[in-house]
Amino acid sequence: MTDLKSKFLEVYSVLKSELLHDSAFEFTDDSRQWVDRMLDYNVPGGKLNRGLSVIDSYKLLKEGKELTDDEVFLACALGWCIEWLQAYFLVLDDIMDSSHTRRGQPCWFRKPKVGMIAINDGIILRNHIPRILKKHFRGKPYYVDLLDLFNEVEFQTACGQMIDLITTLEGEKDLSKYSLPLHHRIVQYKTAYYSFYLPVACALLMAGENLDNHTDVKNILIEMGTYFQVQDDYLDCFGHPDVIGKIGTDIEDFKCSWLVVKALELCNEEQKKLLYENYGKDDPTCVAKVKELYEALNLQSMRARVTRS
Repeated sequence: MTDLKSKFLEVYSVLKSELLHDSAFEFTDDSRQWVDRMLDYNVPGGKLNRGLSVIDSYKLLKEGKELTDDEVFLACALGWCIEWLQAYFLVLDDIMDSSHTRRGQPCWFRKPKVGMIAINDGIILRNHIPRILKKHFRGKPYYVDLLDLFNEVEFQTACGQMIDLITTLEGEKDLSKYSLPLHHRIVQYKTAYYSFYLPVACALLMAGENLDNHTDVKNILIEMGTYFQVQDDYLDCFGHPDVIGKIGTDIEDFKCSWLVVKALELCNEEQKKLLYENYGKDDPTCVAKVKELYEALNLQSMRARVTRS
């Protein structure tokens, strides 16, 4: 695993160098330094699970056969395209949520002299993906399918983000709208497609498979994404910032998290009244009351038994 991650990071350096010398744009020293710093700050700093799973999935599809150097490089390049997509989503998501930290450091837009330039940086991150695909996959028979896949998953994720955002509109806060089916729908589109389905789909295309023949694989991966998000929702509330790398704000932001929809399902009328009075308020006292309610309902033990119901 260590060797794989080292190889993966080597490919990042190659791709970054190519992008910093892309002939489609005449870089100045300042602009090249900006993009270089922006990429290093936002792209490789996470756990890299999405990108590495492309390589692992492709190895499984090759049924133990030794991968060629070219196959390893291409699988790594596709993995990095997903990490670039993740960085693009996170840079913009942090602005939309007014977040403070990400991966144990200040959000990119909160860095000195960055601010709202981060919006354009997000657009640059997104546009790097087709540049990488064009350079390394244009001659492959699955090139068009790759482009379609990334475009479709990006659209699905953006729509999931829209659902998430419009449920939290100021002045229209109404917990009665929140339910497990709504949470599942948000998670399916906002997280599961790009985090769980996309890496495996990339590997399938590399292996010459038709994605239409693998709908069961997609459905299973979407369920895995739902389970992952339930854990993430819990950590947003109860995880220590030093461990999870960010300060959770789901309660203050009136998010349709698994915790609140499960609490609504389980609490009595008195508890429900407390939830309605305190959820979605940027007040430490209110946040503490919501967390106490979650603990009283023993939601920690329930998150291990997640279903779609």
